[in-house]
Amino acid sequence: MIDNSVRRIANRPKTCTFVQADNGVTYIEFAPLKEIDFITHGFSTRLGGVSSGIYKSMNLTFGLSDNPQHVKRNFELMGEALKIQPHHMVYSKQTHTTNVIKVDKRHFGMGITRERTFDNIDGLVTDVPGLCLVTSFADCIPVVIIDKKKRCIASVHSGWKGTVGNISKNAVLLMRQEFNSNVEDMVALIGPGICPSCYEVGSDVAQQFIGRYTKEEQQQIILKGAFPDKYQLDLTSANRYNLIHAGIDQTNIFISDICTCCNSDILFSHRATQGKRGILCMFVCIQHETT
Repeated sequence: MIDNSVRRIANRPKTCTFVQADNGVTYIEFAPLKEIDFITHGFSTRLGGVSSGIYKSMNLTFGLSDNPQHVKRNFELMGEALKIQPHHMVYSKQTHTTNVIKVDKRHFGMGITRERTFDNIDGLVTDVPGLCLVTSFADCIPVVIIDKKKRCIASVHSGWKGTVGNISKNAVLLMRQEFNSNVEDMVALIGPGICPSCYEVGSDVAQQFIGRYTKEEQQQIILKGAFPDKYQLDLTSANRYNLIHAGIDQTNIFISDICTCCNSDILFSHRATQGKRGILCMFVCIQHETT
């Protein structure tokens, strides 16, 4: 079983379970999201697709040199695994911004089965049942936010620039504005990304975080590296503080125990492969109410 061979981050509760669908696709489920009965979700792995070479095998982006027909088939396979049709998905257009938009039925299929009408969007929110939000990753941090009472969701891509700019706060504010959400009703998941042991940065990046966080928070986020002017950056902790500062109770914030770089054999990692890789995706969808 793949679950037994995964390298997990020490001192974090186990939140991730690897699931193999009937069609052979392997994806990650998160216990805190599985407990919410109106949510369908999954985080892709490298396993179960049709791409080859550096994209082997479940590459989920049309923006690289992979065969577009392979990518199309990979989305079909992920859709079969999650029981979500690709034309019911909407795919963000990520450029490391802090921009978040509301999407609805007009956006069905955008980025996958038809062209987008938007650009430079790293976060999506919706309250439309059956519309699956899709965001992409290869070390950056996925953040999913769910309002359990208003039944609305957000999915954002938070690299170091998005983290410094606090894209998660922007998603929370948009949910409050568009859906009258209350932070007291929100649950957040910080998904698989690069762990601080794998993420060495220079002083230029580390300086961006100084002043954005308290000294106590900085001690967890910016760790001294093994070499002068090098630091180990903890993006997960930074995103956790962003969510707390946005008003979400820390007891309602859950963190993945999986590092993409430590597990680059089963997850795409930009850092581990020096950029020679495909893309993972987070899928999250509100189910239709049943009567």
